[in-house]
Amino acid sequence: MITWRAGTVVSFGPAWRGALELVVEVDGAPGTASDPAGGTAARPGPGPACVRALAYPDLVGPMERGARVLMNVTALDRGLGTGGYALVVARTDRLPADPAPAPGHLVKARYTPLQTMVLGVDDQESDHHDVLRDAEDLGGMPVVVADLHSAVPAIVAGARHSAALSGRPAPRVAYVMTDGGALPAGFSRTVAELRAAGWLASCVTVGQAFGGDLEAVTVHMGLLAARLVVEADLVVVAQGPGNLGTGTRWGFSGVSAGEAINAAATLHGRPIASLRVSGADARPRHHGVSHHSLTAYGQVALASADVVVPVFPAESPLAALGDRITVQAAELGAPAGRHRLVRVAAGSDLRDALAGTPIPLSTMGRGLDDDPAAFLAAAVAGVHAEAVAVR
Repeated sequence: MITWRAGTVVSFGPAWRGALELVVEVDGAPGTASDPAGGTAARPGPGPACVRALAYPDLVGPMERGARVLMNVTALDRGLGTGGYALVVARTDRLPADPAPAPGHLVKARYTPLQTMVLGVDDQESDHHDVLRDAEDLGGMPVVVADLHSAVPAIVAGARHSAALSGRPAPRVAYVMTDGGALPAGFSRTVAELRAAGWLASCVTVGQAFGGDLEAVTVHMGLLAARLVVEADLVVVAQGPGNLGTGTRWGFSGVSAGEAINAAATLHGRPIASLRVSGADARPRHHGVSHHSLTAYGQVALASADVVVPVFPAESPLAALGDRITVQAAELGAPAGRHRLVRVAAGSDLRDALAGTPIPLSTMGRGLDDDPAAFLAAAVAGVHAEAVAVR
């Protein structure tokens, strides 16, 4: 069941491509609500409360002060992520204008009340349909696969750092966003900032995810579009913001990382596995190499990939953690596993590169200083991908 709230827009927060933050005064809603300053706050007794809400104008139309809105607050009320937002479902004071006639018949978020129709890059009406119709070869393009969305800027930073060290131009990078986390690309401030900074050439949303520069039906087609339409030098594949896990071996959305390795190999790309690593996560299953990576790459991925292992300097506070990571990653490599282990230095120069990303790095509420190993492990995958890119 959905927990519904109605309210009135009283002010606006930041806006970025595809999304608009609002402050909404809720009609006489008791209980827990989002504080406009961030986070959640208990509000005892009946009476109005203000919540931070997120609207996707492409779905619900434009907003102005005084607009009446209907919101889904289910996850917010339970304290389950969604960035601390209530999500605007519709305006209730007036309907937005009908969209202008446009090509495309791909329906995403299918059979939900907010299903939307987009023009797929693989759609019969697309200008790229003829190029993609029988395509099946990535030509050895590196495809870096990661579990978490938070790895994306670190991977790109690593690739750009590698290029700068070698005197090569920064690689042209495409991001293929899968549907294991957020479905709207507009939810991601990371994508918006990386696109604005020129670090990402394109975002391709696949499966039920939508709102990218290009839309595709499957990961396979998203990869082909990245190569043949975007003309990317390398691709990063990861779910959108958010990650569903249950503390079980198989019940987590990052299982799709193994499937993306298979897709890249099937299409003659060069699959590269970015390890999910942490030196600060209190949960044993995520300390060192996360069980998510060990399961996705060790059991779901049937094709061989380059598994990139960070090598921390001997004098680094991360050296002991690095030893643990090396031991854990060994089960993914030959002879017991099917993958190729690639060791890449993760020194102070790479950490400096991570400090210069266009958007602050954050994973599970921890920044670069809180959990440097998480971002360095992602960055070395980018370093390796850039070094082997076929241009």
